[in-house]
Amino acid sequence: MYKIMTTNDIRFFDHATIHLNAGDGGNGVVSFRREKFVNNGGPDGGDGGRGGSIYLICDPTLNTLLNFQHKRNHKADSGKNGGRKQQSGKSGNDLEIGVPLGTVVRDADTEEVLGDVTEKNQRLLIVKGGRGGRGNQHFASSRNQAPRIADKGTPGEERNITLELKLIADIGIVGVPNAGKSTFLAAVSAARPKIANYPFTTLSPNLGVADLGDYRTVVLADIPGLIEGAHIGAGLGFAFLRHIQRTRVLIHLLDGVAANPMGDFDQILTELSLFDESLLQKPMIVALNKMDLPEAGEKWANVKATIEKRGYVIMPISAATQLGTRDLLNRATAMLAEAPPAPTYDVMPVYRPGVDPDAFEIHRESENVWRVTGIKIERAANMTYWEYEDSALRFQKILEALGIRKALTEAGVKEGDAVLVGEAELEWSD
Repeated sequence: MYKIMTTNDIRFFDHATIHLNAGDGGNGVVSFRREKFVNNGGPDGGDGGRGGSIYLICDPTLNTLLNFQHKRNHKADSGKNGGRKQQSGKSGNDLEIGVPLGTVVRDADTEEVLGDVTEKNQRLLIVKGGRGGRGNQHFASSRNQAPRIADKGTPGEERNITLELKLIADIGIVGVPNAGKSTFLAAVSAARPKIANYPFTTLSPNLGVADLGDYRTVVLADIPGLIEGAHIGAGLGFAFLRHIQRTRVLIHLLDGVAANPMGDFDQILTELSLFDESLLQKPMIVALNKMDLPEAGEKWANVKATIEKRGYVIMPISAATQLGTRDLLNRATAMLAEAPPAPTYDVMPVYRPGVDPDAFEIHRESENVWRVTGIKIERAANMTYWEYEDSALRFQKILEALGIRKALTEAGVKEGDAVLVGEAELEWSD
């Protein structure tokens, strides 16, 4: 009986999209010293605490992304508000999320690569906690010794990210379903993959560590079977092919009792080429499996001659009886010693100023309603305590400094019009 899997089944293990929300910064406060015999105490409002950031860290004990299917939303702690007597609020705790070795992190909306987890204990900052607001102690001056001005904390950054697991293995084992990849992996390593006699048994790639002696080991990955059209996502498609990209040597197992082993061979090479042409540049050794069965023995001579004519080394094995499996592993390991290093992504900076923070745009939403958008001005509006006149006046100066007041006037704003900035709604006055 055939067990048919869909593309989503494999993605359940090696692909996840999650939402990250860093903690908000705590608010600064307006406060003045109030002590006995002190009539006019100065400002002593404390600062808000920093919001917690979110980091992804390499956890070598993980080998799938299954945990993220059950928890998709992650939020760090927010900072506490400031207090009287210059007391700063407590900063929010950073949140560390473990991911498996070999995880590629992308922005889910832009597909920008944010990081590539390739080393043990690696730590990637993905979203940064909000800045704590300043208390009124910072706004005192010779002209204003009792400022009723403070900052609200800024919101923590939010981001949807995609996690994609690319196994880091030295040798990848490829072949059509039922070629015997899982059986071979079990024969040469301590891995105990689930093995059954139907296609698509392997839901996620299995890793095995083979002991070569003299304290040397090699990591092998059993890459789940391919079907025709995998390069365009048919069947398990992309979910399988991704895992081959980092392996340095390929062992291509052929099913010795299949009706057309060479047809299977060509199908796998075609799928690899259409997905990533560079995969065909990897060193590859071919093995005709199931040589313990008479049908495979009958095909050996013709398959051997054809494979060698194409320039590949081929060896006869039986993964079930372990005939020739150790010789195949040793030959692949020798090729590994001469193979180029595994490709990796350059880790790109997580933060980049995509636009000028001072830039702004003005939109007329209706006859008497205007909206101003821009990074800096919206942040300033959201941080302003509108109930304090000094804070509101400070915002007016920011409008002047950024050229927004002049731009609104030139756009035709009139007395009494509503001007929307971030979450604030202001009434225009000349």
